[in-house]
Amino acid sequence: MDPPNVNMEAKKMLLSHAKTLRLHTGNLVNRTRLKKKCPCSPSEELQECIQATLSSWVSTIQPPMKDLPDTLDCNIPQATDAIIPEEREELKVSAKLFLFESGQSSISDAVEMACQTLAVSQLDSVIIAPRGLLGSDSQTLAPLQPAWEELEALVHSQRIAAIGTSDLDKDLLEQLYNWAQVKPSSNQVNLASCCVMPPDLTAFAKEFDIQLLTHNDPTELISAATFQEAMQEGTQHLSVGDWRLEWVLRYSIIVKSRGIIKAMGYLFSARKADL
Repeated sequence: MDPPNVNMEAKKMLLSHAKTLRLHTGNLVNRTRLKKKCPCSPSEELQECIQATLSSWVSTIQPPMKDLPDTLDCNIPQATDAIIPEEREELKVSAKLFLFESGQSSISDAVEMACQTLAVSQLDSVIIAPRGLLGSDSQTLAPLQPAWEELEALVHSQRIAAIGTSDLDKDLLEQLYNWAQVKPSSNQVNLASCCVMPPDLTAFAKEFDIQLLTHNDPTELISAATFQEAMQEGTQHLSVGDWRLEWVLRYSIIVKSRGIIKAMGYLFSARKADL
């Protein structure tokens, strides 16, 4: 067995060499240590999940002494609940995707990682959080269109069954509906921004069969500084370099007949910024 200081140095080399980090928190429903804490917000929940998952992963990995990988897959196998084929029809697999960098490849990568992690061929629904693309007061749909086209391609390839968006007012939702080939099936509205659904949005959604949902996600799910802090804490300050999130995908698996959440968790991909 390697002395502790030798092993820690090897782990530091592993993290220093890596250019991409992909993380899966595992099923948070089964993570008892996270249950004991009640995060006040989605941002705090995500930060806690990143730190806890990285900490567990760093404590168990045995880094190779040569051929260090460029991409690190950080997960806790025993905390992951893959779906068995016999149960698939009984379950609804939904996801919400937060983009931190532009680029359609991030969407495809996120959906592919979710399908592989959960052992499914298709996600039942994916909602994209467009605020990072549109800005807080955008009146044009143009920044969202490339991402929506990528989602449409994933619908056509049967990787996703239905796609939706969030925080679009009536005008932007109407623009999206009229322009899109694959129409939005849902639109989430932030509870903090309105206690009552706007009447014009409600009327439009009802006319075109768009489901209106609510959420409590902040405009910025996690700041760059908070993410960097979570990386440092989770890796016991072994991580060097400036890590930047590319995307975060939050998924939930619900038992259709009972409305019970069977599993939920986060996936994310981060890359090391150019030095």
